[in-house]
Amino acid sequence: MTSLDHIKAPIRQELAGFEPYFRKTLQSDIPLLGTILEYIYRTKGKQIRPMFVFLSAAMHGTSNELTQVAACSVELLHTATLVHDDVVDESYERRGFFSVNALWRNKLAVLVGDYILAQGLLLQLKHEQYGYLHLISRAVQDMSEGEILQIRKSRKLDLDTETYYDIIRKKTASLMATSMAIGAASTGASKEIVERMHRIGQDAGIAFQIKDDIFDYQEKGVIGKPTGNDIKEKKITLPLLHLLNHSEPAEKRRILQLIKRKNKNTEAVRELVDLVVKKGGVDYATGQMNLFREKAIAGIREFPENEARNALIDLMVYITERKK
Repeated sequence: MTSLDHIKAPIRQELAGFEPYFRKTLQSDIPLLGTILEYIYRTKGKQIRPMFVFLSAAMHGTSNELTQVAACSVELLHTATLVHDDVVDESYERRGFFSVNALWRNKLAVLVGDYILAQGLLLQLKHEQYGYLHLISRAVQDMSEGEILQIRKSRKLDLDTETYYDIIRKKTASLMATSMAIGAASTGASKEIVERMHRIGQDAGIAFQIKDDIFDYQEKGVIGKPTGNDIKEKKITLPLLHLLNHSEPAEKRRILQLIKRKNKNTEAVRELVDLVVKKGGVDYATGQMNLFREKAIAGIREFPENEARNALIDLMVYITERKK
């Protein structure tokens, strides 16, 4: 697997300019808000989505200030959704640090998430990028629908494969798709190319989310055991869905009862994790992940070859072979 540093090479200058640009948007004169925003900045992740924006732009043209606006808008939306997701999921840890809601409680976390989202929208309006607003607004709508659909399904435990893909297409892949589309749009690419990049990004995003779902059933962390967090939250993802789809009715009912009634029981969760692995759920999900990744890569290969295109392909491989 190509290293992230190597993938960044064609856009190193753009990423260097992005850091102060993004940090400036995460500031406020209100002391408490400023403190929380600084904490969020210091605990940020790999910023994969801005990389997709810059590589998509470099593949189709020359990055410019509007590309920075595009990358910042995407990352602000991503950051806001993570803050909100931790409230919804009642999660008190993010990337090995305390989440915002763990330190400042839910009310402040929701308001800070709203503030970050507003900063992104105002940035687009400041530069009169109404096309960006359309792309970002579509992503917000999709992500909200995906989250609500997942909550409903976790209560009823009646998820099917088609609905699973609908959820991850909306909840996760929509923002990856927006990153690719908005990057191309920033260089003046045609509407046709922007839409093509959106479709490619959607396939890459689906692969990315399936990889996340697989992590829950793989050995990791200090104790070297799967976390089973999705089961604990009564989320049926692709590895578990494969098990349910290939179980006899009585066994399927037993599994659903375990999820419903004993999802906090460590032994029950471990039993389900082991059963998913034994029955090929992880292998099946890995195969599906690779299919979506290869479909995205095939779409990228339809464009003329350049350094950014090759790095974008390497990034798609990276997000499906990452260790965390």
